[in-house]
Amino acid sequence: MSSTSEVGHAKNVANLQKITQQVSTYSRYNPPIADITLPNLQALYYSANAKLTEVGDKRNANKNAIVARQTTFENLSSTCTSIMNVLEIVGLPQGTLDQARSLTQTIQGSSRKSNPPIEKGEETPKSSSTSRQSFTSKAENFGLLIQMLSTLPAYTPNEDNIKLQNLSIYHESLKAATLIVDQTVSELNTKIIERDKILYADETGVYPISLKIKKYVKSLYGATSPEFTTVSAIEFTDRK
Repeated sequence: MSSTSEVGHAKNVANLQKITQQVSTYSRYNPPIADITLPNLQALYYSANAKLTEVGDKRNANKNAIVARQTTFENLSSTCTSIMNVLEIVGLPQGTLDQARSLTQTIQGSSRKSNPPIEKGEETPKSSSTSRQSFTSKAENFGLLIQMLSTLPAYTPNEDNIKLQNLSIYHESLKAATLIVDQTVSELNTKIIERDKILYADETGVYPISLKIKKYVKSLYGATSPEFTTVSAIEFTDRK
């Protein structure tokens, strides 16, 4: 993925439009290669700008999915505590209690750790994979706890939120919330790849195109000319 900041990507696109407008005022600007003709430069700008918008839309969708997942998981720890409170008073064997307690502690232990949202700016932080595994692990262990409860005839709570049927529904919502995050991450990564190709692909990307424009203007007017000085001052950043 690109190491250039989101501001850097947007600046490259904005400066493509700027340099295109500048060279359009040069009467001698008539390049021998199609890549840097004015119509192609304008088309490249529109494509690059559209791709920035797509990346932004997918990033927002991913952030919204992360917030929704966090909300869905908020009651998991307290739900496990309520389950254990019931199990501890219905006369279960110590071994069964220990097994349930171990699962509950695993779930709650993960819940207490910080799970920062996946901020797709540059692009996926190193902690995002750990964060995803944490949520997935909590959901999986909660499913194991529910399976265990289904084998215990003594588990007959009166509280609706911890009845087996409702626990199963809640478990499905946990899995669904994590799945949506995974889907939006995948979609965002695809758009980032597409954006980077438009901006940085060898020969055809915005960055190499900007170099071609400057070299052509330099060949037309000379290295000390005001025409070249003006376009050379328009900065573009490579992703490397």
